[in-house]
Amino acid sequence: MELSDLRIFVAVARTGGITRAAAELHTVQSSISARIAGLERELGATLLRRHARGVALTSAGEQLLDYARRITSLADEAARVVRDETPSGPLRIGAMDSTAGLRLPPVLESYTAAWPDVDLSVLTGPTDSLVVMVKEHALDGALVAGPVNDADLHEDEVFTEEMAVVTAVRHRDLDDALRSPNGARLLVFRAGCAYRRGLEAVARSRGVEPKVLDYGTVEGILGCVAAGLGITMMPREVVERSELRPRLRMHRPAPVDARSATVFVRRRDAHVTTALAEFHRHLRETGRAAPELVALND
Repeated sequence: MELSDLRIFVAVARTGGITRAAAELHTVQSSISARIAGLERELGATLLRRHARGVALTSAGEQLLDYARRITSLADEAARVVRDETPSGPLRIGAMDSTAGLRLPPVLESYTAAWPDVDLSVLTGPTDSLVVMVKEHALDGALVAGPVNDADLHEDEVFTEEMAVVTAVRHRDLDDALRSPNGARLLVFRAGCAYRRGLEAVARSRGVEPKVLDYGTVEGILGCVAAGLGITMMPREVVERSELRPRLRMHRPAPVDARSATVFVRRRDAHVTTALAEFHRHLRETGRAAPELVALND
């Protein structure tokens, strides 16, 4: 099997289509189709099923995908180890939406100024999906709500956020907000968000079965809360910095829900590049994070 064929196969599986993979790899569809067909002939198995919306993996394709991801990741890692003297090349970091807005800007400012040759990209999303992406080698590391407690991952606590349940300013206390016409509506990030789980627990502890509505941005959620369309839970500092602060009231949750740890996770079995080690150093120095990642190759 050619390494380039496996990279093409992984791209098709990730994008869900020949056309999308061709665009990502800057080549033509016919070339992608020919390379996949050659890989299928070599393996003696059909890897993809074509349908109107793109392609889907067969059972053989599903089995190959995990190996293909590991092989291409190891090849990339080997190349990085050989030339890894000063931070350079790609670095893929994930972060929760609130963390990206609240904690990352000073880290990114100092890091990119110090290491301009690093091709740094940041993807935001909920904790659960970011953890999966780290485990699948799609991200080098991610800032997520912890603890994660996954044997495949190394995690360091880097921030502790003081949490607040947020309502429209007219609600004097949390019970008043929950029992208002829209109070049982929890306005949260997408499924897999740890703050969402905490807010659901707060509502249920007060005998309220919530209706959950998904939103994509911090300001979108806070805007709807200010308009009285529901309640949310976020780090207190995120709310304090919002332009909507005068229209919002923050309520202290129970002690068990009052604080949330943000942890930086990476795969235990992955090589810590100088780019990743330096990112962690900047995270520690700018954000008062955990000990340097250089010492964590365990």
